[in-house]
Amino acid sequence: MKHKEPASSPSADGLGRDSHTNVPGSRGQSVPRAATFSSRREFIQKAATITAIGFAAPYLAFGASRRPARKPWPNSRIHVGLIGCGGMGRANLGACARETDVVVAAACDVQEARLEATVETYKPTCKGYTDYREMLQQPDLDAVIIATPPHWHCLQAIAACEAGKDIYLQKPMTLHLGESLAVRNAVKRHDIISQVGTQIHASENYRRVVEYIRGGNLGEIGTVRTFNVMNQTPAGVGFSKDNALPPGFNWDLWCGPAPLIPYNRTLARDSYHHGSWMAYSGGWTPGMAPHIIDLPVWALELGYPLVTSASGGRFIVKDDGDAYDHHEVLWQYPQCTMTWMSSLTNSYGFDLHGEPKPRRRLGIYFHGVNGTLFANYETFQIVPEGDALKDRQPAPPSIPPSPGHEREWLDGIKSRQQPSCSVGYHVRVDVPIVLSLLSLKLGRSIRFDPVKEKIVGDPEAARLAVPSYRKPWRFPKQYLS
Repeated sequence: MKHKEPASSPSADGLGRDSHTNVPGSRGQSVPRAATFSSRREFIQKAATITAIGFAAPYLAFGASRRPARKPWPNSRIHVGLIGCGGMGRANLGACARETDVVVAAACDVQEARLEATVETYKPTCKGYTDYREMLQQPDLDAVIIATPPHWHCLQAIAACEAGKDIYLQKPMTLHLGESLAVRNAVKRHDIISQVGTQIHASENYRRVVEYIRGGNLGEIGTVRTFNVMNQTPAGVGFSKDNALPPGFNWDLWCGPAPLIPYNRTLARDSYHHGSWMAYSGGWTPGMAPHIIDLPVWALELGYPLVTSASGGRFIVKDDGDAYDHHEVLWQYPQCTMTWMSSLTNSYGFDLHGEPKPRRRLGIYFHGVNGTLFANYETFQIVPEGDALKDRQPAPPSIPPSPGHEREWLDGIKSRQQPSCSVGYHVRVDVPIVLSLLSLKLGRSIRFDPVKEKIVGDPEAARLAVPSYRKPWRFPKQYLS
């Protein structure tokens, strides 16, 4: 079974703003209920009316009135909505919509053109919204796919939890340690079924690697090395010359809790291009490492790293963005070390290189006392240490095949059992990544207490681990307790 990730690293775009009645945080204002749009003109007029009456003010209150989600019986249909109608979000929604027990009930995006296209695809059941806060008030909505840019994931995931909606949250789960723990705690507090969109976790190849590693043939493993490389030189994602804001695009809400900067067409384009801006993506490490370090975290049952050390910067690429073009990370765990390498200026792929042409390459190396196993999404190979693996047989298949990453989530919604990449599991993948960003920012190692889930010995790092959002958006600190 082969899984190939799209050339544009998934993480999808868009948010939402439209209508419902007396939404918490709207200061008592009443706005029209959501509806599908009969024309482009009607859509634009409706969005303008909503902005004029003031609903564009951010939802500041969390947990004010959690509405219990409908818990479907095993044979009932699941009403699913999408927040963020970019490429990956539409792909996730399409995978759900193909299932006979799913109804597409809602879609939300700040870009009118994307929203209209999605609503049209799933009419007449799909209601359109341009504000996710209103969509989450839809009473017959059971679950939502969150496929917005990463800087939105924490607030939208927690808002969905508070509304009692089960969540499929595209990776990266978050961009800050405080966000990671807050989302995990919100899912647990509100009894939410969750799945993080690391779809490669569902592949047969990953299952066989996990079985081989856990079978013990490699012996004790002291080092794991991971990488993702490509070559964007010389121009990176380029310089955007046409930055006129498109009609029907709420740029202020797109930026949301992140800094409000002038509209940039390249930044807004898709998840591949988001990766060149730190505030909206965290760079390429949060975009790709969730897929790649997931394998060693799974196979070795890693907890949190004790020490995270990162280096790198923007050395070569010159474009509109500001994210690093090189990122090197060393994570120290109690039983091993793990490294990460991200390069945007050279695409050499080591044993997995293949044809000598520039393209995106990735890999994972497990170095054990008896041999080395190296893998990518599609294949793995073993290099013995002398005769250490002679006559050793791989463990028989024991991990059942996945019915599909989205199907796992849907089955979990019905059974109330968490799927394989729930937020509760994936927080062990997410925390090392966000700690690496903090280490890079501060230029020093970060020490972490896995039991207390706190940064130790560095008050500045502990303070910066909880993000400061653009006013009037607020980080939901109540979910850190």
